[in-house]
Amino acid sequence: MSRIGKKPIGLPKGVKATFKDGAIYIEGPKGKLQRQIPKGFPVEIADGKISIKRPSDLKQDKAYHGLYRNLINCMVVGVTEGYVKELDLVGVGYRVQLIGKTLNFQLGFSHPVEVSVPEGIDVEVIKQNKIIMKSIKKDLIGAFAADVRALYKPEPYKGKGIKYSDELVRRKAGKTVA
Repeated sequence: MSRIGKKPIGLPKGVKATFKDGAIYIEGPKGKLQRQIPKGFPVEIADGKISIKRPSDLKQDKAYHGLYRNLINCMVVGVTEGYVKELDLVGVGYRVQLIGKTLNFQLGFSHPVEVSVPEGIDVEVIKQNKIIMKSIKKDLIGAFAADVRALYKPEPYKGKGIKYSDELVRRKAGKTVA
């Protein structure tokens, strides 16, 4: 069996899980999530634990076994604790404003860049150069943070750009005159 797939998922207090019609529903203090599970993967919910079985030892089934166990675990963590991503803007004159559900960036281009915030993500801007994103969906917040970072990735010479707060930008030495 898959090492990850065979581990049961513990349900914290206040979290309810149900499995019906090929979909798992997780409800917790921060919200509700659901995900379709492929046919042939029975999900058992008993004694405050969720366990997933796989139909066969095919390579694809082994891969899906670990994948769906991890996706369900991310759902449980999302409805209990939630996920947070922090982005920093580094550079002179680089700033961001939150106007309604739109992020308005000044990144040194000749025009401002606007990005609309998807449903399910709460965004907070601190001091015009720090963005804090919160959501219960790990995949949604990760994809949105990556899209925002891709607007102006940090460059290695001066370190300017949009970076994750915990990201370390490897710096390069510039050309020197001999």
